[in-house]
Amino acid sequence: MSATPENATLPSTPSSESLQMNMSRSLWEDAWRRLIRGRNGQIGMVIVALVMLIAVVTPIVDPYDPTTDSDLTHSRLPPSAQHLFGTDRLGRDVFRRVMHGAQYSLAVALASIIAGSVISTAIGMVAGYFGGAVDSLILRLMELMQAFPSIPLAIAIVAVIGPGLVGTVLAVTIVGIPGGMRVARALTLSLKNLDYVEAGRSLGAGNLHILMRHILPNLISFVVVGATLGVGGVILTAAALGFLGLGAQPPAPEWGVMIADAVPFLRQSPNLALFPGLAIMITVLGFNLLGDGLRDALDPSLSGTA
Repeated sequence: MSATPENATLPSTPSSESLQMNMSRSLWEDAWRRLIRGRNGQIGMVIVALVMLIAVVTPIVDPYDPTTDSDLTHSRLPPSAQHLFGTDRLGRDVFRRVMHGAQYSLAVALASIIAGSVISTAIGMVAGYFGGAVDSLILRLMELMQAFPSIPLAIAIVAVIGPGLVGTVLAVTIVGIPGGMRVARALTLSLKNLDYVEAGRSLGAGNLHILMRHILPNLISFVVVGATLGVGGVILTAAALGFLGLGAQPPAPEWGVMIADAVPFLRQSPNLALFPGLAIMITVLGFNLLGDGLRDALDPSLSGTA
């Protein structure tokens, strides 16, 4: 038997933290592969990427002021080579307004979804983890909010806050909190008594540490899927508020405002409402398809690892 040389290096064993990082990385890599292989995910990513590209690039390549873009001599022209989508009652180019309207709809949707997801997830985690009187009080408040249909509730909130983009973001954010809260609460209830959470608690970990390090990471995938699927509903709600005159205010080129402006001319110039409506439909479809793709990609039952 030969002795081991003193300068020989023994193979190192990976730490638990590196194993967890590698496992997490592999799980997300597998989810990404499933997402780009799925038909819904592919179509959704293309549509969402295109809409976001339009929202970002259009203001750069085509500086636009909706308050000055008016020429009554070109009122309600049909689609042509000069005006691809025609012109509205004030002679404004509908194509340019639809392109610029993407930034309004996406800004409202993303701001509302991010704020709503953070708030609803935090409230749901607190309710599910602590239970008791805290859980009961939060549930009663959420049930009270859900007793009202979403659109009338959003209208009431905007009526109190005031019309405009800020009021729309706040209204849509508040309306979406109960749904996200219930999902986060249900998942927290199923996670808080698992062995690794009990082990952390027995080792002296505080409630905040357990919530942030053990429970929240297991909610991220569900929150991402729910947020992506919720963008479509937020865009529709924001467009509805704009249509009713409670969201973005004229002359802003917001899609709901454009449809409201086209209502008196639906028979004579249907293109005025058709193209903003198509923009809303395509954007909502893209986010819904992407959400479906994410849900399939992040579904643990589709993964080969536990």
